[in-house]
Amino acid sequence: MHETACPEALQDIIAEFSSASPEERLELLLEFAMDLPDLPEELHHARDTMEQVHECQSPVFLHASLHDGHMVYHLDVPREAPTVRGFASILHSGLNGATPAAIAATPVNLYQQLGLHKVISPLRLRGLAALLQRMKRNAEELAAPCRSD
Repeated sequence: MHETACPEALQDIIAEFSSASPEERLELLLEFAMDLPDLPEELHHARDTMEQVHECQSPVFLHASLHDGHMVYHLDVPREAPTVRGFASILHSGLNGATPAAIAATPVNLYQQLGLHKVISPLRLRGLAALLQRMKRNAEELAAPCRSD
Protein backbone atom coordinates (compact mmCIF):
# COMPACT_ATOMS: atom_id res chain seq x y z
CA MET A 1 0.00 0.00 0.00
CA HIS A 2 1.43 3.39 -0.96
CA GLU A 3 0.66 6.83 0.34
CA THR A 4 -1.26 9.15 -1.90
CA ALA A 5 1.03 11.75 -3.42
CA CYS A 6 0.02 15.28 -4.34
CA PRO A 7 -1.27 15.56 -7.93
CA GLU A 8 1.27 14.80 -10.65
CA ALA A 9 0.60 18.13 -12.39
CA LEU A 10 1.54 19.92 -9.17
CA GLN A 11 4.65 17.77 -8.74
CA ASP A 12 5.74 18.90 -12.23
CA ILE A 13 5.24 22.56 -11.27
CA ILE A 14 7.22 22.06 -8.03
CA ALA A 15 10.07 20.52 -10.04
CA GLU A 16 10.02 23.44 -12.49
CA PHE A 17 10.23 26.01 -9.67
CA SER A 18 12.85 24.00 -7.74
CA SER A 19 15.27 24.14 -10.64
CA ALA A 20 14.83 27.91 -11.11
CA SER A 21 16.79 30.76 -9.54
CA PRO A 22 14.85 33.23 -7.32
CA GLU A 23 14.64 35.70 -10.23
CA GLU A 24 13.36 32.96 -12.53
CA ARG A 25 10.81 31.88 -9.90
CA LEU A 26 9.32 35.35 -9.85
CA GLU A 27 9.22 35.33 -13.64
CA LEU A 28 7.53 31.90 -13.65
CA LEU A 29 5.00 33.14 -11.10
CA LEU A 30 4.13 36.10 -13.34
CA GLU A 31 3.80 33.77 -16.34
CA PHE A 32 1.36 31.64 -14.36
CA ALA A 33 -0.57 34.83 -13.48
CA MET A 34 -1.18 35.45 -17.17
CA ASP A 35 -2.37 31.85 -17.65
CA LEU A 36 -5.14 31.78 -15.03
CA PRO A 37 -8.33 31.12 -16.99
CA ASP A 38 -11.22 33.54 -16.77
CA LEU A 39 -14.30 32.48 -14.88
CA PRO A 40 -16.76 30.45 -16.95
CA GLU A 41 -19.80 32.39 -18.14
CA GLU A 42 -22.14 30.80 -15.56
CA LEU A 43 -20.01 32.19 -12.69
CA HIS A 44 -19.61 35.73 -14.05
CA HIS A 45 -22.61 37.02 -12.13
CA ALA A 46 -22.52 34.47 -9.32
CA ARG A 47 -19.76 35.89 -7.14
CA ASP A 48 -22.14 35.79 -4.17
CA THR A 49 -22.11 31.97 -4.49
CA MET A 50 -18.31 31.86 -4.52
CA GLU A 51 -16.22 31.66 -1.36
CA GLN A 52 -14.05 34.71 -0.65
CA VAL A 53 -10.59 34.05 0.78
CA HIS A 54 -10.48 36.92 3.25
CA GLU A 55 -6.87 36.28 4.32
CA CYS A 56 -5.68 37.45 0.90
CA GLN A 57 -4.94 41.16 0.57
CA SER A 58 -6.54 41.11 -2.89
CA PRO A 59 -10.14 40.00 -3.47
CA VAL A 60 -9.87 36.26 -4.19
CA PHE A 61 -12.97 34.19 -4.90
CA LEU A 62 -13.11 30.40 -5.13
CA HIS A 63 -15.69 27.98 -6.48
CA ALA A 64 -15.15 24.25 -5.92
CA SER A 65 -17.14 21.27 -7.12
CA LEU A 66 -16.67 17.52 -7.38
CA HIS A 67 -17.35 15.78 -10.70
CA ASP A 68 -16.90 12.03 -11.11
CA GLY A 69 -14.53 11.89 -8.13
CA HIS A 70 -12.32 14.76 -9.35
CA MET A 71 -12.20 18.35 -8.13
CA VAL A 72 -13.02 21.28 -10.37
CA TYR A 73 -11.91 24.71 -9.17
CA HIS A 74 -12.63 28.15 -10.55
CA LEU A 75 -10.72 31.13 -9.18
CA ASP A 76 -11.31 34.83 -9.63
CA VAL A 77 -8.28 36.99 -8.84
CA PRO A 78 -7.74 40.51 -10.20
CA ARG A 79 -5.05 40.98 -12.82
CA GLU A 80 -3.72 43.85 -10.65
CA ALA A 81 -2.57 41.26 -8.09
CA PRO A 82 -0.04 39.28 -10.14
CA THR A 83 1.66 37.37 -7.31
CA VAL A 84 -1.61 36.13 -5.81
CA ARG A 85 -3.01 35.49 -9.28
CA GLY A 86 0.15 33.53 -10.17
CA PHE A 87 -0.12 31.31 -7.09
CA ALA A 88 -3.84 30.83 -7.74
CA SER A 89 -2.97 29.78 -11.28
CA ILE A 90 -0.39 27.29 -9.96
CA LEU A 91 -3.06 25.80 -7.70
CA HIS A 92 -5.58 25.79 -10.54
CA SER A 93 -3.14 24.05 -12.88
CA GLY A 94 -1.86 21.67 -10.24
CA LEU A 95 -5.05 20.70 -8.42
CA ASN A 96 -7.84 20.95 -10.99
CA GLY A 97 -9.00 17.50 -12.01
CA ALA A 98 -7.23 15.79 -9.11
CA THR A 99 -8.88 13.48 -6.61
CA PRO A 100 -9.68 14.77 -3.13
CA ALA A 101 -7.10 12.30 -1.72
CA ALA A 102 -4.35 13.72 -3.93
CA ILE A 103 -5.34 17.25 -2.95
CA ALA A 104 -5.28 16.25 0.74
CA ALA A 105 -1.70 15.05 0.18
CA THR A 106 -0.65 18.46 -1.13
CA PRO A 107 1.91 19.91 1.32
CA VAL A 108 0.70 22.88 3.32
CA ASN A 109 4.14 24.45 2.85
CA LEU A 110 3.75 24.37 -0.93
CA TYR A 111 4.89 27.99 -1.29
CA GLN A 112 8.18 26.98 0.39
CA GLN A 113 8.62 24.01 -1.94
CA LEU A 114 8.15 26.44 -4.82
CA GLY A 115 10.74 28.77 -3.27
CA LEU A 116 8.23 31.63 -3.16
CA HIS A 117 9.07 32.47 0.47
CA LYS A 118 12.30 33.94 -0.90
CA VAL A 119 10.58 36.29 -3.35
CA ILE A 120 7.21 37.20 -1.75
CA SER A 121 6.44 39.10 1.46
CA PRO A 122 5.27 37.16 4.54
CA LEU A 123 1.91 38.96 4.48
CA ARG A 124 1.22 37.75 0.93
CA LEU A 125 2.44 34.27 1.83
CA ARG A 126 -0.18 34.06 4.57
CA GLY A 127 -2.90 34.71 1.99
CA LEU A 128 -1.43 32.13 -0.39
CA ALA A 129 -1.35 29.50 2.36
CA ALA A 130 -4.97 30.33 3.24
CA LEU A 131 -6.05 29.84 -0.38
CA LEU A 132 -4.43 26.39 -0.49
CA GLN A 133 -5.99 25.46 2.87
CA ARG A 134 -9.41 26.53 1.58
CA MET A 135 -9.02 24.39 -1.56
CA LYS A 136 -7.92 21.40 0.52
CA ARG A 137 -10.88 21.87 2.88
CA ASN A 138 -13.30 22.12 -0.06
CA ALA A 139 -11.98 18.83 -1.46
CA GLU A 140 -12.34 17.13 1.91
CA GLU A 141 -15.88 18.44 2.47
CA LEU A 142 -17.09 17.60 -1.03
CA ALA A 143 -15.62 14.09 -0.83
CA ALA A 144 -17.10 13.37 2.62
CA PRO A 145 -20.61 12.39 1.38
CA CYS A 146 -18.96 9.92 -1.02
CA ARG A 147 -17.21 7.99 1.74
CA SER A 148 -18.75 4.82 3.05
CA ASP A 149 -19.00 4.25 6.78
